[in-house]
Amino acid sequence: MLKGTLEGIVLAILASRPAYGYEITAWLRDRGFTEIAEGTVYALLVRIEQRGLVDVEKVPSEKGPPRKVYSLNDEGRGYLEEFWKTWSFLSEQLEELREEGNGSGH
Repeated sequence: MLKGTLEGIVLAILASRPAYGYEITAWLRDRGFTEIAEGTVYALLVRIEQRGLVDVEKVPSEKGPPRKVYSLNDEGRGYLEEFWKTWSFLSEQLEELREEGNGSGH
């Protein structure tokens, strides 16, 4: 996976609704990102929290210690918008390269 891609994916998940670490990991696995370790997601959540891209609320849990629920804040939304612009540009450029390689390009 390209550097920064998982970060964008997690921010996109949080753009739709607040979630805690295990929910995010389960969402990723349900969509085929099975190679991503749970520890990787938690380390990423710590980084995006430290960078001020998310707000964190501790919510009581029935099954143990309080859960940290992450939600995207305004700074995170701005970062996510830049991520999507970069991703769209990269995707378009790769598609052009693929078409050129197939002989259907310029």
